[in-house]
Amino acid sequence: MKQSKKLISVIGLGQFGSELARELAKFAEVLALDTDEDRVNAIVDKVQRARILDARDFLGLSSLITTEFDEAIVSLGESMEASILCTLHLKRIGIKTIRAKATSEDHAAILRAVGATETIFPERETAKRIAAQILNPNLLDFIPLAEDFEVMDVAIPDVFHGKNLKELKLRERFGVFVIAVKELVPSRFVFLPGPDFIIKPSDILVMIGREADLARIQQSESG
Repeated sequence: MKQSKKLISVIGLGQFGSELARELAKFAEVLALDTDEDRVNAIVDKVQRARILDARDFLGLSSLITTEFDEAIVSLGESMEASILCTLHLKRIGIKTIRAKATSEDHAAILRAVGATETIFPERETAKRIAAQILNPNLLDFIPLAEDFEVMDVAIPDVFHGKNLKELKLRERFGVFVIAVKELVPSRFVFLPGPDFIIKPSDILVMIGREADLARIQQSESG
């Protein structure tokens, strides 16, 4: 049976890791890991599973994280050694998507070299968003929308591939609107695609809708 929710591990429960784990747990199955008992106890009721573990221990890590996991987030930026070893272990285990928090460009380069598929600079990204909001307050991406509506990039499920937007009936089925498509192959941005636009595996849909409705699209098993 196909798993309806993503299986994700968040390793490192500092401020960034713990907040990320809480948000992910609303729509995914989250395993949260940290060496600090207090941090684990603080989040145990907010995620599906939380364990005390030293991520530098390959045997311990591989006993909890298997290839069944869709991805892992390494939020151990305060310890370069731990984050590098953990990323290396996750790659060895066979996790396909590994996002790792970095503290410098050199740190990020090492993380990518040992297996990270993406490096994260939380402070840098937050600064960019705040600067953009200050300089361009009318940008839709930064306007608080009514209720829990959001604008979000959505990687669509496989069952949508090869179908056009009219066939998918996203507005009727999920209550969401497609406002743009980011095509990766070829690389281009399509604003307000028409109903006959055919979805490709490499496409990312930019949608507006309620957070819960956008999340349901990821769990869709039928076109």
